[in-house]
Amino acid sequence: MSYGPDLFKLWRDAATYFDKIFNGTKPEDIPIELPSTPELAINLRSAKGVGLAIPKSLLVRADRVIE
Repeated sequence: MSYGPDLFKLWRDAATYFDKIFNGTKPEDIPIELPSTPELAINLRSAKGVGLAIPKSLLVRADRVIE
């Protein structure tokens, strides 16, 4: 189980920063953006492997469930 920023969105944002820098924008002129929403991911295969039962209420709230 992990709770943190969406890593795919972070990579997309990094590509946008690189594009701006390569097109001539000075790095100090680019505003810093923090991740806006965290993501809850649950790996059911790993949970079952160690004998953990994940409640349905938590699975419903998860952004991503890995089976």
